[in-house]
Amino acid sequence: MSETPATRCGYVALIGAPNAGKSTLLNALVGAKVSIVSPKVQTTRRRVLGIALHEGAQIIFVDTPGIFAPRPGRRLERAMVSAAWAGAEDADLVVLLVDVTRADDADTAGIVERLKAAGRKAVLALNKIDLVRPPVLLGIADRFAKVGIFEPVFMISGLTGDGIEDLKRHLAQALPAGPWLYPEDQLSDLPERLIAAEVTREQIFLQLRDELPYASTVETEKWEERKDGSVRIEQTIFVQRPTQKAIVLGEGGQRIKQIGERARAELETQLGRRVHLFLHVRVEKDWTEDRERYEAIGLDFEG
Repeated sequence: MSETPATRCGYVALIGAPNAGKSTLLNALVGAKVSIVSPKVQTTRRRVLGIALHEGAQIIFVDTPGIFAPRPGRRLERAMVSAAWAGAEDADLVVLLVDVTRADDADTAGIVERLKAAGRKAVLALNKIDLVRPPVLLGIADRFAKVGIFEPVFMISGLTGDGIEDLKRHLAQALPAGPWLYPEDQLSDLPERLIAAEVTREQIFLQLRDELPYASTVETEKWEERKDGSVRIEQTIFVQRPTQKAIVLGEGGQRIKQIGERARAELETQLGRRVHLFLHVRVEKDWTEDRERYEAIGLDFEG
């Protein structure tokens, strides 16, 4: 009788400063879009799992919110950072992603110090290598290597794909032996209602940029399966002030129409079927102090 090949499985936390490129990297590692991406910092709010298979290993990537110093009195920021560190502490392996165009930022320095104080080893992934000259890149790598907690160091670009396969191969080989925890064809742990809300939130980030502050969120209120195989989705965009509602709606309702059209197209691609999407905007001044909303997006209200 031949032996069944041993499988490996484990959690790999992707941590880093805001806008280091964690969500782009996660999507590249998984080979599908499982986390929303925008040029804005702090786009990711909750822990997102992306699941990849490589040479007999099931790698469960944990995309975490960017780690930064929360401002006093900002419960949402505090909860996001708490979620990121919780994801790192529970993982089998940690990958620190560093944007080489701003490798000296205070947020990254703070992450390195906390890892070092905890005695935690990490894999270092220097990202966006296509944007700096090789001598600069080598100097950055040498400086981080001297910290003594990074082994090994990878030079990658989540956007172009450079170095991604080497990083994935190393992580697959470093995971502990064990059975797979998810079905072979599963790419993420997010339910469809949450995926739909995240897709719409991504469009808000992409289309409104600096016009709307971060204190907005999206909830999928209704999900109706139709007899023709399509799905009818109703979502509410929560903002804190009437002026913000006006921004989301746009002149004559044109902005929310564009947000809805692009979110619907993205959802049809992801879900593989026709989508009827209806968006509403509601002003709720204190939604960032609502315990149930934190639970809905997987954040600790007391974080």
